[in-house]
Amino acid sequence: MNFDLEPEHELLRDTVRRFAVERIAPVAEELDRQKRFPYEIVSELAELGLMGMTIPEEYGGAGTDTVSYAICIEELTRIDSSVAITVAAHHSLGTLPIYLFGSEDQKRRWLPELASGEKLAAFGLTEPGAGSDAGATRTTARLDDGEWVIDGSKIFITNAGTDITACVTITAVTGDREISNLIVPNGAPGYTISAPMQKLGWRASDTRELGFQSARVPAESLLGPRGEGFRQFLQILDGGRISVAAMGVGLAQGCYDLAYRYAQEREQFGRPIGQFQSVSEKLVDMATEIEAARLLVYKAAWEKDQGRPFAQTAAMAKLYSGELSHRVANDALQIHGGYGFMDEYPISRLYRDQKILEIGEGTNEVQRMVIAKHLGLV
Repeated sequence: MNFDLEPEHELLRDTVRRFAVERIAPVAEELDRQKRFPYEIVSELAELGLMGMTIPEEYGGAGTDTVSYAICIEELTRIDSSVAITVAAHHSLGTLPIYLFGSEDQKRRWLPELASGEKLAAFGLTEPGAGSDAGATRTTARLDDGEWVIDGSKIFITNAGTDITACVTITAVTGDREISNLIVPNGAPGYTISAPMQKLGWRASDTRELGFQSARVPAESLLGPRGEGFRQFLQILDGGRISVAAMGVGLAQGCYDLAYRYAQEREQFGRPIGQFQSVSEKLVDMATEIEAARLLVYKAAWEKDQGRPFAQTAAMAKLYSGELSHRVANDALQIHGGYGFMDEYPISRLYRDQKILEIGEGTNEVQRMVIAKHLGLV
């Protein structure tokens, strides 16, 4: 067994880390405070080839492996979760469904501008009454004179309402006990997008509610075979959990970095607080568990790259890293004391950004259901 990263992985990690520190860190607090979408950052990430990493080069992507992608998301999240989720939701949820299930015409139509990062894509699965029970979709679509007519709504959708959003892929009931996926371009008749939703964290990312009032799209907007939508989005969620798991590791690492630095600088009773056992043990536990979580995430990404079953490992990685990031964020803020409660310290932003990692891409409770199924317990 070889746990060393390949040279190209190390180069990518160093490149993304340097970019995050030099370009994102100086503006992260301002973007969060102003709740402003990071258009300039996204443009620069596109120039680096990071917006369509695992999409083949023939479609405008970088053609990297999943391990590279997980490293990228981890390094971005160390500095700012809003930027990281913008990349992750665009790639894993918005663009990959078109690559995995789209026709050649659909791939040629959408992927070049999405994989290059020129445009963004979104994934519309969650509804006001269908969250964890995603199969309870109420949005409907019916064929009428060569067009799909869509009625319903989606909620908590990332990247759907930016100035550079091209489309959203949605699930809809297209027949009796039949769910299909449809590509809906922004600007389609009858498709409306709400104002940005106000959130506890991820404030610089774009989150919207989507409405469909007899919205019409061409018949060829169907993504993959009719009735395959449920299977498709389960496959997409399996891969997306690697993204969110990598975010959990990245956020935990970012919190640890801040707490470690503060523990070396802050003095009480005549010495740095990091020399007190109660503080040093917190840092030791953080470092140990982060390393364990990182290995689990990399294993899930490696299994996917090898073409092996990875859904169980991805769910385990997402569950463990999400709960780990909660513990680390809490202890890191505790080490900062009263200063950590002030927004001028980055730890407060990371603390707020953390909670969604236990909810998005399947709650902790859902992850345990998924893992139990793989273990043959249910």
